[in-house]
Amino acid sequence: MIHKTVLNFLLIIIVFNSFQNNAQSREVKELDTNWKFQKGNFDDAFEINFNDSKWENVTVPHDWAIYGPFDKEIDIQRVAIEQNNEKIPTEKTGRTGALPHIGTAWYRNTFSISENQKNKKVILLFEGAMSEPQIYLNGQKVGEWAYGYSYFYFDVSKFIKEGENTLAVKLSNKEFASRWYPGAGLYRKVSLIIKNKESINQWGTFITTPFISNEVAKVNIKTKISGDNTYLLTTIFDANGNKVNSNKAETQFGNEFEQNIKVESPILWSPETPYLYTAVSKLFVNDELKDEITTRFGIRDIKYEAKNGFSLNGEITKFKGVCLHHDLGPIGTAVNKAALKRQLTILKDMGCNAIRSSHNMPSLEQLELCDEMGFMFLAESFDEWAKPKVKNGYNRFFDEYAEKDVVNLVQATRNHPSIVMWSSGNEVPDQWGAEGVKRAKWLQDVFHREDPTRPVTVGMDQVKAVMESGFGALLDIPGLNYRVHLYEEAHEKFPQGFILGSETASTVSSRGIYKFPVVQEKMKQYDDFQSSSYDLEACSWSNVPDDDFVLQDDKPWVIGEFVWTGFDYLGEPTPYDEMWPSRSSYFGISDLAGLPKDRFYLYRSRWNIEEETLHVLPHWNWEGREGETTPVFVYTSYDSAELFVNGKSMGVQKKNNATPQNRYRLMWMDVKYQPGTVKVIAYDKNGKPAAEKEIKTAGRPHKIVLNPDRKTIKANGKDLSYVKVSVVDKNGIPCPTATNQLKFKVSGQGEFRAACNGDATSLELFHLPTMKLFSGKLVVLVQSLEDAGDIKLTVTGKGLKKGSVNINSTK
Repeated sequence: MIHKTVLNFLLIIIVFNSFQNNAQSREVKELDTNWKFQKGNFDDAFEINFNDSKWENVTVPHDWAIYGPFDKEIDIQRVAIEQNNEKIPTEKTGRTGALPHIGTAWYRNTFSISENQKNKKVILLFEGAMSEPQIYLNGQKVGEWAYGYSYFYFDVSKFIKEGENTLAVKLSNKEFASRWYPGAGLYRKVSLIIKNKESINQWGTFITTPFISNEVAKVNIKTKISGDNTYLLTTIFDANGNKVNSNKAETQFGNEFEQNIKVESPILWSPETPYLYTAVSKLFVNDELKDEITTRFGIRDIKYEAKNGFSLNGEITKFKGVCLHHDLGPIGTAVNKAALKRQLTILKDMGCNAIRSSHNMPSLEQLELCDEMGFMFLAESFDEWAKPKVKNGYNRFFDEYAEKDVVNLVQATRNHPSIVMWSSGNEVPDQWGAEGVKRAKWLQDVFHREDPTRPVTVGMDQVKAVMESGFGALLDIPGLNYRVHLYEEAHEKFPQGFILGSETASTVSSRGIYKFPVVQEKMKQYDDFQSSSYDLEACSWSNVPDDDFVLQDDKPWVIGEFVWTGFDYLGEPTPYDEMWPSRSSYFGISDLAGLPKDRFYLYRSRWNIEEETLHVLPHWNWEGREGETTPVFVYTSYDSAELFVNGKSMGVQKKNNATPQNRYRLMWMDVKYQPGTVKVIAYDKNGKPAAEKEIKTAGRPHKIVLNPDRKTIKANGKDLSYVKVSVVDKNGIPCPTATNQLKFKVSGQGEFRAACNGDATSLELFHLPTMKLFSGKLVVLVQSLEDAGDIKLTVTGKGLKKGSVNINSTK
């Protein structure tokens, strides 16, 4: 049993199971190319000789719905959202993104099996298929799954044949099955694993550290295998490839080997130093190599204590986290490692140290990157248990699949050093009643059985109910979604001695949009369906960031927060759920294109303690507001600053405790707008000027400016460069209100992949090479081809001097 107040988890983690291709042992084929795709319900599409010659050629990962068009009628949900305290059902038009994800579709592909492979063990692995996949091989049904976010695999050895094999996958997405854009299709990797019958089992390795000190770490490796008369040789290497130590295990306990390997002077994994070791495990039969896997892992120590909260490697650490949905904006849900890495790079700059995969299993690529880049991870599983939020949600599958889905989640990912806790659910209606308490305990027990080294949480929004029922008390970590006014009471009533802000803020804003007068609002709506970037608007159940900051800073028993959300996502356009054409969220700290909103710098000023932050808002182009009150906010890591408008001082502001906003923001509320220059000088603790920032009124848009996030990408047909597109006036001043229609052309060894401007109301399609600027900016995604060489992006617009940039694609 895991103790409730002191959870001591010492763990070495596998970052990912990267199988080395070895002719003697195993081969892994990613089935990414040569897929045939067609939407529609075909009764005989599983048959070997089915004619798919007229079907679309696609690569996998693939999201069939992201290409649109947007349509108000798609998945309209007439509901009262209970977790938002709604009582009367209303029509929700953009709740699931208004993209055509509903319906049935088929994917078909072929692969070859050689004569010497036909008698081997063959595994077919799916890392996610949206949804309800049915798998056929050579005209026979192999199996099926239900949850679109689960990893699953089948042993297809008895279905394969020498020569060409035909794989067919049927997917079905029902209406009223999601609360956000779920995507559609084979949106994560599909792989074929060919290995000997004597082999290491799929997800069969589990690495922990029962002891860590400055001098030595004890590495415990449990490896489940198939076969008799075997022995296992495991060698650990450091990050430079130098051998650290090895161990040969010859005694099996059932089907498992257990090894303890000494690592001297271990370098510990943390967000600041994400150091990774490598373990190479080789399975032999009578000295003949039968299987080999390579595993990267990290050594680290985590504790949860009533008095100290959370500590990592002996240091008290607060979670400075964000929640992320699984879509990647303009490319939808199709997993792309470059897109994921860009997100994490942006978050790293903000000072973020933790990610919550809301509200489902994360992609393996995301976990690999978090291990490499240094992010702690809260791996979530379900948005529903047995009681529904939406008619056709996971509630249909819970009784049959919940344990299998948890087992696959844990076994596939438990060796990632980034994962520091599990979540068995989010705002589940089962928070009410005795049956929900039983389900919470049952799920937590399954997690503990599969991984006794990490705690389990649930994101709870019915805080009063879980206080009374015992639901919250039985969890390893009580997670509160919002409800900042109940933190103190929850801390008193729950026995764990600490509280996690499992979901916080839900502040809403639109990048570059500002509304007057500047006051705090709940569920505020405007005629243009945008929200103000003064960062004072929230939802009926939520709050602005400063309210969470106070709890995080003043209460040592609050162990951190996961902000809703790091980036805007498709669907859930609160507070405009009922207003078309809103079709994506306003919650993000950065917008759907990954462009930071002003709020990014508010979090950065508090979270990124290593670097200076000085950010001024709003922009200074307010034709028609001359002489009207236009407050100026400054988000800065400094405690005081002086504001100048056209050279005239507006006074010095210092952070103070008068209100939560005064504590974390510098605000000049009485500034009158006049065109010209706004200048801010920040002062250090000695009152000396330390940094300054200027914003100037721009003239008419004159020239297009391009800024790629990466000028060199890999020539693999998958890598991406995100090019920020903006316009400046003839003096080079950015034009913050520009809405010009632009066109994009890519030449050379690359292609146009998508564009996005971050406007939640735009119905322009992401994959077409034209789009309007929103608040003066947009982003173009340039994708490499298979051949190396130069790539050129050219952007044009009527009346504007064109912009171009060269990107290099290399092998």
